Amino acid sequence: MSIDLEALFGAFNTTIGRPKMTDAEFGETFRQMMAALVRFDYVVVFAYRGKERPIDLYSTFDPDEHIVFVTLYQAGPYLLDPFYHSAHERREGVLRMRELAPDRFFSSEYYRTYYVQTGLAEEVGFFVNADKEMTIVLSLMRREKTGVFLPAEFMTLKKVEPLVARMVKHYWSGLAPRFDAQLAAGSRSRRQRGQKGNPADAVWRDLNLTSRETSIVELVLQGHSSESIGLKLSISTGTVKVHRRNVYRKLGITSQTQLLFLYLKSFQ
Repeated sequence: MSIDLEALFGAFNTTIGRPKMTDAEFGETFRQMMAALVRFDYVVVFAYRGKERPIDLYSTFDPDEHIVFVTLYQAGPYLLDPFYHSAHERREGVLRMRELAPDRFFSSEYYRTYYVQTGLAEEVGFFVNADKEMTIVLSLMRREKTGVFLPAEFMTLKKVEPLVARMVKHYWSGLAPRFDAQLAAGSRSRRQRGQKGNPADAVWRDLNLTSRETSIVELVLQGHSSESIGLKLSISTGTVKVHRRNVYRKLGITSQTQLLFLYLKSFQ
């Protein structure tokens, strides 16, 4: 598609002279700006801080889609998402899901169990480090029937990234109190259920796995092959496989499907 300059300038004009905008107002402005540049099916914006549950700032999903893309995602699967890990590493710029995903991501149990429900052909994100330890990711998604972003479209998004980053840092700064409030509410809820600590940290500890075993099973669930895990942890592929067999024996399971079930169950 050709760039719609009139729509682009019209969207940008809504920000002139406005020191503040609500999540919905700025999210809609971003959507209109991107729609003037490229074609896409959905927009979703998440703020990430550490291992905490991401905050959804804006999305264009209908109620049923919102359950899959937001509600279920926030319930635990986000910890296996390549976008989450890139945000956790404080990466910046315009990044493609398929370039961030581990080598076995698209055959992983996480992909087959959760991600395939989205029906996406591609996801591209603007990664902006807004505040200390906080990254905001503005995602443009295309369904399978729409197809992937063409190289020229991706280059257009990269050219507009500096402007998007400046706008995000201005209009979505100061999100720390919202994370703090969410963290406090979650802590109260876990105490009421007799749980301690963050489920993301406690799940494997409660199952008596060692730190090395924990590192390996988390990488397995993210979609890394034994070879990839060995490279990341500087150990041999054979050692990785031995640890995996030991973990399965400890947990009394025989498949990655069961491993994912145990992981996600800890967030319920």
